[in-house]
Amino acid sequence: MGVDRGSAVNDNDSGDFMNSLKRAVAAALATGAVLAGMAGVAAPASAAPHHAPGKPGGYKQGPLASKAEIAALFDRWNAALATLNPDRVADEYAPGAILLPTVSNTPRIDRAGIRAYFANEFLPSKPQGKIVSEYIDVYDSNSAGNSGIYDFTLTNKDGSKSVVRARFSFFYEKINGKWLIETQHSSKLPEPETK
Repeated sequence: MGVDRGSAVNDNDSGDFMNSLKRAVAAALATGAVLAGMAGVAAPASAAPHHAPGKPGGYKQGPLASKAEIAALFDRWNAALATLNPDRVADEYAPGAILLPTVSNTPRIDRAGIRAYFANEFLPSKPQGKIVSEYIDVYDSNSAGNSGIYDFTLTNKDGSKSVVRARFSFFYEKINGKWLIETQHSSKLPEPETK
């Protein structure tokens, strides 16, 4: 099912960084919830981690996923893009997922927003992605991350093609036995590439 990316799946020790990043995000969300509570404001449901260990939500410990299994999740998402069906793409995201998209300044924080982004802004360009490099971390049996660089081939309105190189981060959760995207960030590289 997956694409053989050879040495693109990096076995370096980036796990410490990614675990620190995940903890920092969770701490920031928790701090926001505490501050909102102190101010007498109810924190939105999305302010807490979606499926913390030992909590409801289909979260059950089991064997760790392989890095190849996590790499295949990009291929599944990319295949959903190829259908050009925004509902099929939105099905790849967990309830309450966060999408920080490539071609929009607006964060998408629910299924309706994620679906609208793909329907109106990304799928019309018939995108197809290809991983250039990736760094996969498996945190436990129900959570993993994949970050790196990918190229997207897009079809312009005149029918010509263009390639956009972007960086990405996907954070996945296994919910009721299925890996889903909890958080995705994608942005064009900010600096011109040197050859």
